[in-house]
Amino acid sequence: MRFVPLAAAGLLALSLTACTAGTEAPSLGARPTTTGTGPVAAALPPATLELWHGFSTDAETTAFEEAIAGFTKKYPQIKVTAKKAVQDAQITAAIRGGKAPDVAASFTTDNVAQWCRSGAFQDLTQVIQQDGIDLSVLPEASRSYTEFEGKRCTMPLLADAYGLYYNKALMKGNEPPKTLSELTELTKKLTVRDPDGTIKVAGFIPSFQYYENSPSHLGPMVGAKWYNPDGTSAIGSDPAWKQLLTWQKELVDWYGYDNLDKFRKGLGDEWGSEHPFFEGKVAMAVDGEWRNAMIAADPEAKSMDYGTAPLPVADDKPDLYGSGFTAGTVIGVPKGAKHPQHAWELIKHLTTDTDSLVTLSNALRNVPTTKAAMESPKLAKDDKFATFLDIFAHPKTSTLPASVNSVFNQDAFSTFLIQWEKGAVKDLDAGLAGVDKRINDKLKLSGG
Repeated sequence: MRFVPLAAAGLLALSLTACTAGTEAPSLGARPTTTGTGPVAAALPPATLELWHGFSTDAETTAFEEAIAGFTKKYPQIKVTAKKAVQDAQITAAIRGGKAPDVAASFTTDNVAQWCRSGAFQDLTQVIQQDGIDLSVLPEASRSYTEFEGKRCTMPLLADAYGLYYNKALMKGNEPPKTLSELTELTKKLTVRDPDGTIKVAGFIPSFQYYENSPSHLGPMVGAKWYNPDGTSAIGSDPAWKQLLTWQKELVDWYGYDNLDKFRKGLGDEWGSEHPFFEGKVAMAVDGEWRNAMIAADPEAKSMDYGTAPLPVADDKPDLYGSGFTAGTVIGVPKGAKHPQHAWELIKHLTTDTDSLVTLSNALRNVPTTKAAMESPKLAKDDKFATFLDIFAHPKTSTLPASVNSVFNQDAFSTFLIQWEKGAVKDLDAGLAGVDKRINDKLKLSGG
């Protein structure tokens, strides 16, 4: 699965606030009727659907084409043409220009709230109800990140789940930690330094500036909340954030910020063969399920003996163990789609058909989003991958709740966290209150 940089996604979010469709087109509504007993889709006239998605590699596009082939086999009167490597900004520009595709898929959930509120993507609620789709087949978290303010304008296609990767050789027989105190103890035990204090191997890197250590990924370790019920920021008022940041800063200070920062900046590319986990420079790391496929594809890393486990959690919240953070690919019908009813049938197939989801998961090594697909005997699930299936299905697994300012809010918090770990923040309570103010001020400007 690919990831949209926050800066680029931020530009998209700004453009969506003024998003309007350029031309009138059919909308999703009452389903067509049939005189027979076949599926509703059989009553639809022939059509060619245009589907835009962000997959780009040969393996990704081939898997997507195979999933689409399963749909066209069922409904031969509907042809699908797929356009690959499409980013959200291109989708938005097409909607605004009256040239929207029939179906669009996105790798990020950050823009779902804007899409639902602005009407850039059509509300699927009515057709879901009319077709009798039971959304309880989806875990609560994936239901959450595909809707906003009562409008479900997207469906979950594949998901990411985050857990702990650990190098078994570097662990020296130790079991993966289940609590933050165990993570601290093991980090100190496994870290190796030169005589001058230079870090050679880090047991765990606590910096929020390290690869996948975003606050959204680490917040579930303490059960932290982003928003209050009214949509305002809960970062300053939820004691869980203070608990996480206090633990994190103590571990940063144990390394020494400058020493840790120097080590971090000297590490290899997150997406290349010189990833520090591949090279044995980091014993434990937070990462998504897709890292398994990257390790298997790397000539040097694939021989590494490693394991996966749920993230450690706050010592006083053991019930959180086994859960984590999830988000994923979303797919919907843009406003202006020429064939919205046909488009819905394709989306329904891709997001609820078990074989389709298993085909995509096996090829892309992302988590399938329905219970039936996760339990399918056709799903390739070794122990390392099964960890993430369990995390995704855990009832306490959480996501970043939809917000019209999702990217801004994450940026505001991340900017503060950099200052925090540097030691530039002297009053944590006041600092977190300041983050709340920035987020809430932006919310007012956005009309709540």
